[in-house]
Amino acid sequence: MIRLLASIASAFFLFATSAAFAGDEYKAVPAGDLQYAQCVASSLTKWEGGAEKSPIAGQTKAEAFCTCLWQETDEDFKGDLAKFSETTKGKAVNKTCEKYSNWGE
Repeated sequence: MIRLLASIASAFFLFATSAAFAGDEYKAVPAGDLQYAQCVASSLTKWEGGAEKSPIAGQTKAEAFCTCLWQETDEDFKGDLAKFSETTKGKAVNKTCEKYSNWGE
C-alpha cells in the first residue's frame, strides 16, 4: 500500500512539474546582448535544425535554446553559452534547454 501511494505521488509530482514547465517562458534577453548573439550564431552553424520554429512564439529553436541557456547559467558566467552546454557541468542545463526549445535528442 505504501509503495502504491509513493508511486502515485511520484507520478503526480512528475506530471505537475512537467505541466508547469511547459507553460513557462523565460523573460526576453536584453536587446544587443553579445553573449546571447554569439550563442545563436554558434548554434546555427554548429547544429542542424536551429532555424526551425520553436514552441516559443516568435523564436527559432536556436533562439529559444540560447534564451534558456542565458537564463539558466550563473549570472557571472561570461563564456560561450553554446560551448558551456557541451561541458560536463552544462549537461543538465543543456537537457533543460533542449526540452524548452524542442530541439535535441
